[in-house]
Amino acid sequence: MKPLSQLVRPNILALQPYSTARDEYQGGEIEVWLDANESPYDNGVNRYPDPHQRELKKQLAALKGVRPEQVFIGNGSDEAIDLAFRIFCEPGRDNAVSIAPTYGMYRVAAQTNDVEMREVPLGPDFSLPVEALLAAADDRTKLLWLCSPNNPTGNAFPEREIEQLLRRFEGMVVLDEAYIDFAEGRGFLPRLGEFPNLVILQTLSKAWGMAGLRLGLAYASEEVAALYGRVKYPYNINTLTQQAVAETLCRDISAEIAEIRSERERLAQALAAEACIERIYASQANFLLVKTAAPDRLYRELLAAGVIVRNRSRIRGCEGCLRITVGRPGENERLLETVKNFRP
Repeated sequence: MKPLSQLVRPNILALQPYSTARDEYQGGEIEVWLDANESPYDNGVNRYPDPHQRELKKQLAALKGVRPEQVFIGNGSDEAIDLAFRIFCEPGRDNAVSIAPTYGMYRVAAQTNDVEMREVPLGPDFSLPVEALLAAADDRTKLLWLCSPNNPTGNAFPEREIEQLLRRFEGMVVLDEAYIDFAEGRGFLPRLGEFPNLVILQTLSKAWGMAGLRLGLAYASEEVAALYGRVKYPYNINTLTQQAVAETLCRDISAEIAEIRSERERLAQALAAEACIERIYASQANFLLVKTAAPDRLYRELLAAGVIVRNRSRIRGCEGCLRITVGRPGENERLLETVKNFRP
């Protein structure tokens, strides 16, 4: 990879981040808080939250086997996605490379930041086009976006192919592992230290069941994680979210993950037996991509039965497909009953 100083926008390298009142406080026995123009009346949220989420980062670092200094906590993964463009890409000059189809926020964030996004179609059966991705890059390519397991296709890419991109791409590789808890592989977090150009995105919205709290994670080298901390808004994670996440991380979610994996396989087998279903794509996520000859009609039939799925049939590469999230057994049965009674 290129030196970090050549990848980061010069204005970001020179940026003096906003200093909050809590940044200037280094600990100690404080009883009278008169530094931040807060309300003095205690209601549980009258004080500003820790802008650096120190205790939560310690908890997450211990859970994930990394150092707290390698953790960035964002307002959903979307904040980490947006900040990657703001840190590394000069608007109107730099570009990024991505697979397609994939998570749509990469493209939206690129457009918002006036960064060209060069999308490279996946190969047969949604395989990873390593050489085509590298060929799409030039001297102004700062970011390469990968989602594995990928959304909406559901497949995870081979570790050796992702490693090739990490070793050969000159810029930063952002590997989105939002669905890694449902996959067979371990992901790249245990290998984070091997690749200084790697940023790993994960989330607490899927396996951990905290979508309503909007908390996403980015893991990177200490230098890159510090850049995220420099650019983010000062108080991006509120007090109640930090408290709720800290409590929820103490839960054991292994049984829930096991049930979703089991239901994913049961759902795939049951759907494959239905005449209206043409193909079930292999999935390592908590959803299935399903091809049917009548996606719009089946989608409307499901809506009429009170079941909503995602119609992906208008996305290039996913023509004729619905994306079905794996629910609880009773919810899956309700979907299957509707599909069974559907007549194309």
